[in-house]
Order: sequence, then C-alpha cells, then structure tokens
Amino acid sequence: MSNPLTVLYRDEHLLAVHKPAGLLVHRSPIDKHETEFALQYARALNGGEHVYPVHRLDRPTSGVLLFARDPDTARAVGQAMMAGEVEKTYLAMVRGWAPESGVIDHPLKDEPEDRRLRGTEQPVREALTHFRRLATTEIPVAIERYPSSRYSLVELYPKTGRKHQLRRHMKHINHPIIGDANHGRGRHNRYFAERFGEGRLMLAATRLSLLHPVSGEALTLVSEPEESFLRVLEVFSQARFNNWLKVFD
Repeated sequence: MSNPLTVLYRDEHLLAVHKPAGLLVHRSPIDKHETEFALQYARALNGGEHVYPVHRLDRPTSGVLLFARDPDTARAVGQAMMAGEVEKTYLAMVRGWAPESGVIDHPLKDEPEDRRLRGTEQPVREALTHFRRLATTEIPVAIERYPSSRYSLVELYPKTGRKHQLRRHMKHINHPIIGDANHGRGRHNRYFAERFGEGRLMLAATRLSLLHPVSGEALTLVSEPEESFLRVLEVFSQARFNNWLKVFD
C-alpha cells in the first residue's frame, strides 16, 4: 500500500508532511468506520516508531502537517502554539470578491465531536483570523440570481485555533469557502464539483513557521497545494496564478 503522505522536512526531532484532502489525522468518534489515518502513515515514515501530532488539519483540508518524533519535542511545540508563537498560513478560494485585507474578530462556540453533546450549552471562545486577498475572478455562469459569479483567492492567517475556525469565519463575513458542505453555499459547491469532477474543500495549509524547539533556529515549512486544488484555480487569470505559484519555487 503506497503512502499518501509526502515528506516536507525531517530531522531527529520533527517530521513534517503534506496531508492530502480526505485523510483523517487520527481516529475520531465521528468517523468510527475509518481505518486509514495520517498518524499511521507518518509512523511508517518514521521507521515504525511512534510520532506525536502537534496540531490538526480537518479531514477535507490538505497541506502542511507537523509531527514531533519524541514527547519532549511535542510538549515544546504544543507550548509554542498555545503561546501564539507558531504562524500558520492557509490558501482558500471563497465566494464573492473579498476585501483586499481584513481582520475577523468573531468569538466561536465550541463544537463538540461527540454528537450526543450537540445542542447542549457550550463555551464561546475568542477567535481571530487575519486575511489578505490575492486574486479575483468573475465567470460568465449564472449560479444564483446574477448572470455571472465572482470568486476570490485569499490567504488566511489564524491567530487562534478554534474548531473549523477558518470555515466559520469566512461564512461570517459572507465569503464562504468553496466546497464547504457545512458552512458554504450548495449551488456553488455543486457547480465546481460538476465542472472539475471533484467536490473538494478549497482550503489548504500552505505554510507553517516556528522556532525549532531544540536548535531555536527559524523554521518555515512550505507546501504547494495538491493537484485537485490547483485544477480549480484555473478559473483565475493564468498570469496572476503563475505569479502566485512562484512563492513555492
């Protein structure tokens, strides 16, 4: 069985990989029937030795995923994340023309994984996301009541780590992420699923920056979005698209 993870960085303390969309990081009470997880594939890349996930990516999100190779490193990276010392960058395609830049300061209610707890009172926590628009496009397709449809390519910089934060925040400012079944717009999701033959969430973790927990040196982990993501970006101007891709060279 081939390993779906691609190694981005490895040393004696850390293992960073690209996780494809559709793969769970670890076992979840929501998806009890699943048998394949990024955790087990990362362990295979680690010579069968245990690895420790220091953050998570939702199942439909692709991109940079970092593991520690020992408990002390996992603890140190976890503390850095709690202290806001780890910078994450995501790429998303959203409905409409988003503002050139902005800050979404909108508290979010906890979303428990256990379905039995849904509907019960949950705490509301601070949630903060910065964003920057990279490109816009307008396609001559009437998906809603207008004769054409507009979309934006944005970079998202979460400053907190709430569940589904980016998806919920983009919905909050009326620019939902394409392919988001829970917080997006069904007509737009269906259009792209039919046009490109795959209804994926257009959200990818492209960059993770931190100080190495042992050496203290600055470490930036970068991953170009996978092919299923890049195909959909064909709706943007090719010149601007190619210019944006240069950041991964």
